[in-house]
Amino acid sequence: MTNFLFFEDPRTVTEARAIFFNHKLPNRIGTLGLPGGDVQLYAMQLRFALTERLSLIAVKDGFIVTDIDGGPLDGLLDDGWANITAGLKYNVLRDPCAGRIVSAGFTYEMPFGSQRTLQGIGDGEFHFFMTGGQRILDGLGHALSSFGYRLPVDDFEQSAAIHWSNHLDVQLTEKAYLFTELVWWHWTDDAEGGLPLGVAGHDAFNLRSTNTVGNDLVTQNVGVKIKPSGNAELGIAYEFPLTGFKDVLENRIQAELILRY
Repeated sequence: MTNFLFFEDPRTVTEARAIFFNHKLPNRIGTLGLPGGDVQLYAMQLRFALTERLSLIAVKDGFIVTDIDGGPLDGLLDDGWANITAGLKYNVLRDPCAGRIVSAGFTYEMPFGSQRTLQGIGDGEFHFFMTGGQRILDGLGHALSSFGYRLPVDDFEQSAAIHWSNHLDVQLTEKAYLFTELVWWHWTDDAEGGLPLGVAGHDAFNLRSTNTVGNDLVTQNVGVKIKPSGNAELGIAYEFPLTGFKDVLENRIQAELILRY
């Protein structure tokens, strides 16, 4: 559930994934000390298995609601639509007997969102990734890991970053799983034409910001997944930063419903 825009499921599946999060901003954001607040996202991810190994993925869309605690951003930011991101994923290794799978793919984020919600910036961005999973604990758990590169088309407007995302779960009952996830973000380039904010926007945003090169953010979440049936999942997780540098994340509560076909 963490880094849900970039931490891709390695399997080839057809599903609809409804997502809600409440993202708490730090009280003082970046080098300019901008005031915090809350951001909510209501979104739907879609994945379509085109063949046994190739799938079409649509991982970002939805509506963003902002609640900023006064200051210069109050009135400049408003509710609006998120950008739209879609791409392809291909399964390069699949061993059902060993419970092992590896996939690679890419997405392109189209800058169709509202600029008053800090979307629609620049000419969009690409994300290139590799993701894999392994069944563990005699089938009672799973380990997943993904590495990706977030590359803007116009580096004058947006920053570039790499992420390493990891997931570990264990089955508690026939229908319930406990999990924790860990993500490392490292910014490799900043937006040359941006403001000296020192923050890039974590995962849901890519801000016009300088002073981001070399920043490292590590976050962890803990959560529970329930599988009421073979084609449905319900999940809830709480995410928080482990590093002193928080970028724009104080904490996040996320819930999701997945229906697979």
